[in-house]
Amino acid sequence: MPAPFLAVVVPAYNEEERIAASLESLVGYLSDQPYTWEIVVVDDGSSDATASIVSQAADHWPSVRLAVIPHRGKGAAVRAGMLATDAEWRFLCDADLSMPPEQLELFLPGGLPPAEAVVIGSREALGARRIDEPSRRHVVGRAYTMAVRLLAFRGIEDTQCGFKLFRGDVADRIFNRQRLDGFGFDVEVLFMAKKMGISIREQAIDWYYRSGSSMTLVKGLDGFMDIARVRINWALRRYRGPRSDE
Repeated sequence: MPAPFLAVVVPAYNEEERIAASLESLVGYLSDQPYTWEIVVVDDGSSDATASIVSQAADHWPSVRLAVIPHRGKGAAVRAGMLATDAEWRFLCDADLSMPPEQLELFLPGGLPPAEAVVIGSREALGARRIDEPSRRHVVGRAYTMAVRLLAFRGIEDTQCGFKLFRGDVADRIFNRQRLDGFGFDVEVLFMAKKMGISIREQAIDWYYRSGSSMTLVKGLDGFMDIARVRINWALRRYRGPRSDE
């Protein structure tokens, strides 16, 4: 069977309350598109019924697939999903659909590939809108961006938005080298893309704050530490070849 044009990769951890509705919305939108597609949900060792719900959805919609991995973090789930498909384009999509599925059109206008190899959703680009986001969360996010600028790279205003499009060959190169399993993986993959000279565009989106966010203080602090880990990994030349522990 030919590879699909697009794979939507959805990392999920304890998402039993919303994953069914999110999949229904994604399938509804994608079914109206002119290209072939699949949805790859990666269950990150959930302790609730997430995997069971997705499995039932996969029985109903053949283009939905489930992968289950031991709990390691969002980065590990995204890496597993990106490498589990051979789609021409691979779209990271947060399970809460804080960006409406219809805005995928901004990444693939008219169902056509973009000029850039990586297009990342941005809540800071001109024209972007943040809806109902608590002010404290926004302040912490901007502080994180400042840390990225100081310690990793410049030129990207929003590294952490959970909606990113990668051309398939680029996804293979980057995610095979990814080492961080936590929330700092976004910085790591964009850092590698920049070092590889890969073209990146920020795309303004509408982003809706969803209650029940999986972000916690501990994860946030670890995210700051991950920026330093990226620099250390680069200095030790750990990104020169594929990760070899799996």
